[in-house]
Amino acid sequence: MYKIFVVEDDEVIASTVKKHLEGWDYQVRCASNFKDILHEFAEFEPHLVFMDIKLPAHNGYYWCGEIRKVSKVPVVFISSVSDNMNIVMAMNMGADDFIAKPFDLDVLAAKVQAMLRRSYDFQGQTNILEHNGAILDLSEASIMYNGNKASLTKNEFKILQVLMENNGKIASRSYLMEKLWESDSYVDENTLSVNVNRLRKTLENIGLHDFIITRKGIGYKTA
Repeated sequence: MYKIFVVEDDEVIASTVKKHLEGWDYQVRCASNFKDILHEFAEFEPHLVFMDIKLPAHNGYYWCGEIRKVSKVPVVFISSVSDNMNIVMAMNMGADDFIAKPFDLDVLAAKVQAMLRRSYDFQGQTNILEHNGAILDLSEASIMYNGNKASLTKNEFKILQVLMENNGKIASRSYLMEKLWESDSYVDENTLSVNVNRLRKTLENIGLHDFIITRKGIGYKTA
């Protein structure tokens, strides 16, 4: 089932769009925290985003730009501010389409169908993992937190990917070493500890303190 994320602060419009698209068998989520749209986006992993321009805290252009840093998911602006300047600006920020308010709901649904059909020849994946505001980009092996970004080494990336896929559950040392064996040469327990410590320092440099918790003699987990 395709998932659609509606970033619209007018509750009447948001709920109307949600109800109509759910009638077309889409899974729809409306944004609730307009100070951290990127967190909700990463958590929901939508296949398409509807974005208003005028929003609390930051406008739609800002959030479109933030989404574009981590994903190629289609972003469609819906706004009553539909002059040429705003349409051009939306496209320059990475939008895929622009729909002026007021709009016909059936036309909206038809555009959704067309956009999804065109877009998802490319697997339809967001290629990111999110945990407590940290966003791991699987396509370029980088981690982002509060606007700060760091590139990861191959081993750092493998370790963090395993921990974030387990999402707060303990990953045993033996399992982590298996993953490192697949991607590199044999890794003994001491080398694993060294790599985890290096990863911790990388995370701390972007503001992620105490993100990895050690369970002595067992393994590691995310905070």
